Amino acid sequence: MGDETTPLSPAEARHLLRRTGFGAQKKDVDRILLLDKTRGRAADRLLNFRSTPFRPNGSEFPNAHNKWIKYLTIARSPLQEKLVLFWHDHFATAISKVADVGLMADQIQLLHERCKGNFKDLVKAINVNPAMMEFLDTVRNDKDVPNENYARELQELFTLGVDDTNGNPNYTQEDIVQIARAFTGWGYDRGKAVLDEGNHDFMADFPARGPKVIYQSTGGFGSGGRSFTVNGEGTAEIDTVIDIIFAHRDSNGRNTVARRTARRLLEYFAHPNPDTAVVDAVVAQSGFGSSPDSWDVGALVRAILVHDAFYETGAAAPFGAQTKKSVKWPIDYVVSTLRLLGMRLKGRDQYVDGGSFRAALDGLSDMGQVLLDPPSVFGWDWETSWISSAALLARYGFARDVTSARGHGTTAFRPERLIDLDLTDPAAIVDAVLGVLGIPDQLTDGEKTTLVNYLTENGTKAVDLHDGVKANGLFALVLQSPAYQLH
Repeated sequence: MGDETTPLSPAEARHLLRRTGFGAQKKDVDRILLLDKTRGRAADRLLNFRSTPFRPNGSEFPNAHNKWIKYLTIARSPLQEKLVLFWHDHFATAISKVADVGLMADQIQLLHERCKGNFKDLVKAINVNPAMMEFLDTVRNDKDVPNENYARELQELFTLGVDDTNGNPNYTQEDIVQIARAFTGWGYDRGKAVLDEGNHDFMADFPARGPKVIYQSTGGFGSGGRSFTVNGEGTAEIDTVIDIIFAHRDSNGRNTVARRTARRLLEYFAHPNPDTAVVDAVVAQSGFGSSPDSWDVGALVRAILVHDAFYETGAAAPFGAQTKKSVKWPIDYVVSTLRLLGMRLKGRDQYVDGGSFRAALDGLSDMGQVLLDPPSVFGWDWETSWISSAALLARYGFARDVTSARGHGTTAFRPERLIDLDLTDPAAIVDAVLGVLGIPDQLTDGEKTTLVNYLTENGTKAVDLHDGVKANGLFALVLQSPAYQLH
């Protein structure tokens, strides 16, 4: 059993960088092994970033999308960007409904500012975020006919989850109805949330709806539940609702929000279906949810990054435990590839300067992920949904295009910057390319042999990397390999 003092092997250092950033560059692996050495010190360095308030603004959606892509390829704190992408999925909000680039940009800036901070404070900020207000209809939540959309998703997706680990419901329809009352009359003006008290549900105006009480049958609050008017009606209610939700206990007596949030972050950083014992261990180690103010996301992420469960697939054996592998998100696949190859996209449209010269927006759409426009409030489907036949063909096309990019500067693929073109030993060449792409130990011997046969045309020719074909083709093949699609 390892812990924060456990030394990192080269394979584990690469694994850490792949999961917390965009690819494992050799210089970064070497730095971890030389300066950090242990799980805890490496995690501390990765988390020691100053939150950059990046805002992907633009006059139109493609401009904002492209600015975000461009920023990801040069961002100096990859873990911050990985956390922002997680929260963008968790609090899924789409331009296709919000229809305001400025509001979407403001939300992404909010996620950058708060991505590793206090989770309760983040949820309270999401309550009054104008993009979310548009997306989940808070602005259409009127006192006469309260709209339940945000009240439902606040519990189902953002905090509690539908059921606990024992299959017991975490909330009821009546809880949704009552919480919806708290959000009546909220809207925004010039990007700032405001409450129209004339359109707010006050108990005196609607006596038939009863007191504003929630969780009378769940949450461990007893049959009396909790009132969210203890701090007064009006503006205070929505914060009080969050305070109550964050005190919710499941049928095991564990904090429900802490357990669910830890599970989601484990699924994102470690692997699908983490054991409940692992969930509880990282919650306990981080102190996440241990008191009303103990909601430090950074501490929870650190506990994940030093736990054995995180490193289960970091070993050198090809693919490790297959069920513990995670499929790279399309945005991760694209950005990792560009960063590892030392390349950038070209122009305002951020297109690949080679092959079919496709814009990143189009390529990512074909792969199944367009930033700022997740398909629903549930965000994107992860794992196997990323590798449908159509999505894989789009990945393969991107690999072909980037390795076909010619010309000058960083928009061109330049293998001579990455490997020694004077190498002639085909096995050494394959190893060099795998090293550049951060997966030197993730291919099987059979897969490596196939790549050697490609270089030598099944042993019939000597290798000459200066021909301008074989090096490019080898990089493309590795980028298209099953191992490169996985973390």
